[in-house]
Amino acid sequence: MTRVLVVDDDFMVARIHTGFVQRVDGFTVVGAAHTGADALAAVERLRPDLVLLDIYLPDISGLEVLRRLREAAHPVDVLAVTAASDVGTIRAALHGGVVHYIIKPFAADTLREQLERYAARMRRLADVPQIGQAEVDRLFGLTAQGGASLPKGLSTATADLVAGVLRGSERDLSAVECAELAGLSRVSTRRYLEHLVRSGRAEVRMRYGSTGRPEHRYTWRP
Repeated sequence: MTRVLVVDDDFMVARIHTGFVQRVDGFTVVGAAHTGADALAAVERLRPDLVLLDIYLPDISGLEVLRRLREAAHPVDVLAVTAASDVGTIRAALHGGVVHYIIKPFAADTLREQLERYAARMRRLADVPQIGQAEVDRLFGLTAQGGASLPKGLSTATADLVAGVLRGSERDLSAVECAELAGLSRVSTRRYLEHLVRSGRAEVRMRYGSTGRPEHRYTWRP
C-alpha cells in the first residue's frame, strides 16, 4: 500500500480528499495535517510515501514545507493539490520536485488518475535496475504511449499496467490471461491490448483450437 498524508488548511476539504484517496486501490491515508508545521511533524512521525500538499497554509506556505522536506532529504514524494494557479508558484513547485500539480477545484477522477499514474511509475521503477531513454520519457510524461494518444475512457496508468504485464510475460497471452495477471476485467484488458497493438507496442496473432474459434494471443513487441 502507498501511504498518503493529506495536507490542507480546510478540515472539510482534507476529509474530502481523504475519501478520494481511500477509494483508489493500493492507497491508504495515514494522517491529515492542517498547517505547515503539522505537516512537517507528521512526515517525521508517520513516514508516508506520498504527501498531498496544499500551498495555502495558515503558518508557512506549502512551498516552504516542500523546501524543508527536500532540505531534510526526506524520501517522500509530493503531489501539489491547491488553488494556486499562478505561474510562479507552479514553477517553484516543479523546482521542488513535485510529481504533479493539481489545481482546485477538481473531480475525483482527476486525482484518481494521477494516483494510478504515480503507482504505475513506482511499480515500473521497482521492476528493473535500468531503463532506456524511451521508457524514461514515458515515465516523465514527455511522450504519448507509443506515439499514440489514448482513446477516450482509457487511463495512462492502466495502460502502463497492462503493458507491464505483457512485457514481463515469457509467452504470449490471451486477454483473459492478461486480465487475471493485471487484476482487471477481460473486457477492459482487451481494449488496452488492442490499443497497444494499434500503437505498435504489441502484436496479436490467431490461434485456432479444436472448436474452430480463433483465440487472440498478444505478445510484447521489442
